[in-house]
Amino acid sequence: MTVGREVTCRPLHKRPLWFLVGLGVAGAVLAGGRLAYSGDLVDGWVLGGLLAALVGVVCLYAVTVKVSADANGLDSRSLLRRRRSMSWQDIADLRVYVQYGRHGEEYLRVEVVLRDGRTRRLPLPVSGSHDDRAAFDEELEAFRALHRRHGAPESDHLAVISRRTAGRGPAVPLSLCLLLLAGAGLAAWLVPVTGATKEAWTSAVPCTAVTPSAERGECLTTRPAVIARTEVGEGKRRSSLYFADGRPLDRLTVSREGARGFRPGDHVEVTLWRDQVRVVARGDYVWREHFTSAGSVAVIAAACALAAGWPGARVLLLRRGRRLPDDEVLPSALPFTGVIVVTALWLLPLCYLHPMGLPASPVPLTWAVAGSLATLGLLTWAWRATRVRTPRDATAAAAREPLGEDVFLAARFLEATDYNPNGFGTHIVLGGGPPAVTPHPGPGRFAAIRIPAQRLTATGVRRLRGSDGDAVPRSWHIAELDDAGRPVRLAAAPADLTRIVRALGL
Repeated sequence: MTVGREVTCRPLHKRPLWFLVGLGVAGAVLAGGRLAYSGDLVDGWVLGGLLAALVGVVCLYAVTVKVSADANGLDSRSLLRRRRSMSWQDIADLRVYVQYGRHGEEYLRVEVVLRDGRTRRLPLPVSGSHDDRAAFDEELEAFRALHRRHGAPESDHLAVISRRTAGRGPAVPLSLCLLLLAGAGLAAWLVPVTGATKEAWTSAVPCTAVTPSAERGECLTTRPAVIARTEVGEGKRRSSLYFADGRPLDRLTVSREGARGFRPGDHVEVTLWRDQVRVVARGDYVWREHFTSAGSVAVIAAACALAAGWPGARVLLLRRGRRLPDDEVLPSALPFTGVIVVTALWLLPLCYLHPMGLPASPVPLTWAVAGSLATLGLLTWAWRATRVRTPRDATAAAAREPLGEDVFLAARFLEATDYNPNGFGTHIVLGGGPPAVTPHPGPGRFAAIRIPAQRLTATGVRRLRGSDGDAVPRSWHIAELDDAGRPVRLAAAPADLTRIVRALGL
């Protein structure tokens, strides 16, 4: 590939895709033939063939997609989708977008930022493994070279948008938050209904001869019955009791232990309430239907509301960082998670014991007030802990005391150098000797490698970006250094980074 000339991107692995396309064609033929022969749409062969055909259609799109770039702009097309073209003058920037699979896999894709602020994701190139990364980087650099030559990029910096950065959209956490809040609202609506049902069952009395027929559903009716057979379900299958002659009903779903407590031919008494069997009793064994308490439903409602706090915190952090560059890393939502956990420790027991509201007694009122104050205090702390700290703030807050004995500070150079071979360093030691990189937090300078401060020059200090990787803690800052013409990045906590830069004489 020649940088600056026309670039064409096609799928790297075509043979497996074409095989799946052929399998989809065979599945479509099989489904059509089987459907014409049997006429049954829910036949297993028909469903299997339709599934294979659907996979074939997806693979046909993947194998025919093509993205090309030349002096005019970017062009993407496929067999199943119309052509889409974008000129270089309409493109403000190119950046990397990181998608995540179900099991944590990372897929790198190219995202186009238009002049009007809209973004479009290109189907190619894609990097899903270490083997694809070299080809992805080469094609992306060719796109950027064409953009620099024939367009007007807004920045020379390559932005990387990951799940930790400010440019990630709030749609997923916002949807999850609203879904959990809806579940909490539904559970809260069911609390009085569940409580009234269980209270009515607890207070129900046997029916008498003078009980009107319209009111017999609210009292207890006892009838004799004979167990015809039992069915004990394995795994997730339900267990059932079958009654002889279908009286008072043909089958009753019970727990696994309930089904094991009866044998075919047992003479039992069944208790009906609201036209349903609630109790099956033998002389020495009784099965009773379980009625959910209002406290259990209230705990579910409170748990859903608390769980909605985590995606809500993500949305809040995205809102607070809306003025940051898209690729800058946001503070962690972990402090808000601590608030949620502490709130659950006092709120869930309170909801279980008093699902219908707090009584007038002083103990639960004191419990609720103390818990609310603790949550409010932790929430204030979490708000302050997740504020965006700039390098200037960190410089003003850095310690200025002179260093005497060796002090080990957690820090790492993100590039492999002669003083950080293979990225082995996890700490930098200052004080008793020259600054050095060590693979341990001390004590002692065992395996320490001296940092050649005389050839380093500081070019700037900045906040963390998505391109710095996920291994660097969110709260750290990055010092950009020049190592005899080679750019090097040093990552550390803001105050520690200031101390290191001063100790190196930069």
